[in-house]
Amino acid sequence: MDTISPCHFVIFGATGNLTTIKLLPALYHLERAGRLADALEFIALARRDWSQDDWAEHVQLALQSKLGEAFDGVIAARLIDRFTYVRGDYSQPEAYQALMEVLSRPKSGVCENIIFYLAIRPADFLNVVTHLHNAGFSGKVARHRIVVEKPFGEDLESARMLNMQLHTHFDEEQIYRIDHYLGKETVQNLMVFRFANSLIEPIWNRNYIDHVQITVAEDKGIDSRAGYFDSSGALKDMLQNHMMQLLTVMAMEPPATLDADALQDEKVKVLRSIRTIPREAVNSYAIRAQYSAGTVGNEEAVAYREEENVADDSTTETYVAAKFYIDNWRWKGVPFYLRTGKRLQEKMTSIFIRFKHPPQQLFQNTSLQNIEPNWIVLAIQPHECMHIELHAKEPGLDMNTRRIDLKAPYRDEGEASLDAYETLLLDIIDGDRSLFIRFDEVEWAWQVVDPILRHWAVADSYVHTYPAGSWGPDEATRLFDSDDQNWRNQIEQA
Repeated sequence: MDTISPCHFVIFGATGNLTTIKLLPALYHLERAGRLADALEFIALARRDWSQDDWAEHVQLALQSKLGEAFDGVIAARLIDRFTYVRGDYSQPEAYQALMEVLSRPKSGVCENIIFYLAIRPADFLNVVTHLHNAGFSGKVARHRIVVEKPFGEDLESARMLNMQLHTHFDEEQIYRIDHYLGKETVQNLMVFRFANSLIEPIWNRNYIDHVQITVAEDKGIDSRAGYFDSSGALKDMLQNHMMQLLTVMAMEPPATLDADALQDEKVKVLRSIRTIPREAVNSYAIRAQYSAGTVGNEEAVAYREEENVADDSTTETYVAAKFYIDNWRWKGVPFYLRTGKRLQEKMTSIFIRFKHPPQQLFQNTSLQNIEPNWIVLAIQPHECMHIELHAKEPGLDMNTRRIDLKAPYRDEGEASLDAYETLLLDIIDGDRSLFIRFDEVEWAWQVVDPILRHWAVADSYVHTYPAGSWGPDEATRLFDSDDQNWRNQIEQA
C-alpha cells in the first residue's frame, strides 16, 4: 500500500527498553506488511559507542528475542538497511551536529519532513527540544513532528509547564502524544460498536444504563519499575491517562467526522462534564490500597513494601478505585466506577455496562422475580470479545429462566493481532493525529483527578491493603451507590 511518508524518522534513546521492546518489533511488522514507503529512513540516536554493525546486531537480537520462530531474517535485514546509527549524548550540542551531518547526506537529499521520537525520560524533553531548535530543527520552520510518551506531567501544574516547553518550538498540530491504549484494535472497535449499530445507540444513555465499570487489572507486580512507580502510583500511572481515555471513548457523543479535531473535541466535552469531586468528600469517591503478600496463580508474591527499591513506609498506591459522574444530558446520574491494580487475581481490561431492571416487574412470585439485570461486556485484553447477557425461559413446564450470552469475538480463529504501536507508528508516519492526545485532553484529565491527588498528598498516611492474588480491598465496595451494585470480576458470570 502506498503511503505518503516522511523522509526521516529520528529515534532518541534508540537503545532503550521502549525502542527495543516496542518500536523495533512494530516497525518490523510494518516492514513485513509493506506499509513503510521506500523513501522512509530511520536514524537511531543513542549514547552507546556502537558502530553500524553493532546496531544491526542489536536489532537482530532484539527481534529474534521478541518474535521467536516467527522471525524472518530477510525482513529484518530490510528494516536494518533503513537505519543509520548515530552515537551522541542528546544533552550535548555535538549530538545534533552529528544528526545534521547524517540528514545532509546525498542519500537523504533535502528533507523538511522529519519525525523526532523522544523515547526518553520526560524530564529530558525540554533539553532535547531546545537543542533541536538551536540546531535549526525548529518545528515551526518545516514539517517537523515530535512524538512524546506519557507521563504528560506529574500533576496539573507540571503538565501545563511541559506543554508550554514543547510549544516554545513546536505547534500543537506537530506534537503527537502517545497513549498506546488508543492504538489497541479493541478500543477502536468500541467506536465502531457504538456508532455503526443502530441497535446500540438508542439505549446508550441514562434511561437504560444503571452504571458502568471500567477495570484494568494486572497480575504482575512492579518488576524493575520501582524507581518510577513508587513516585507515581496507580492513579497517575493508569487511571489518569489510559482509563480516562477508555471512559471518554465509552461516553462521548458521535463526532461529526473521524477527523482528529472532531474526535478530540468530543472526548474533551466528556472530561469537561465530569463532576468535580469535593475535597472534603474524596474518601467517598476514591480509595487507594497496596498489595500485601499472597499468591498470584502459582507464584508467591511479596508485599509491595518488600519489593526491591521500595521504601518500608511507602504510601504509594498499587490499587485505586474511583467513582465519577458525567453531568451532561446523556449520562446525568449514571456512576462510572474505575479501578486498576497490580497483583490482582488475573490480567484483564474490560468495560462492564449494567442495565437497569425493567420498569415493571411482571414475574412476581415466580423464580424470575430476582432476575439479574442485563449486561454488555466489552473485553479489551487479553480476551478480545463483546457479549450481551439476556434472559430467556428454560424449556419445561415451570417458569424458570436461564441466561443467554450473545458472544462476538473480535477476531476469527487464525486472524493475527496487531500491536498498538504498529497502528500508532503508521499514523505518525502518515500524519494522522486521530488516535493521539491533544493538550486540552491532558489538562482536563489532570483536573478530574486533581482533588484526589491533593487530598492524598496531605491525608493520613494509612493505606488499605489487599492480598496479592485477590481482586483488591473489600473497602472498595463502599464506592457503590446502591446495595445491588458490586464489582464484576469475570468476563462471563457463573
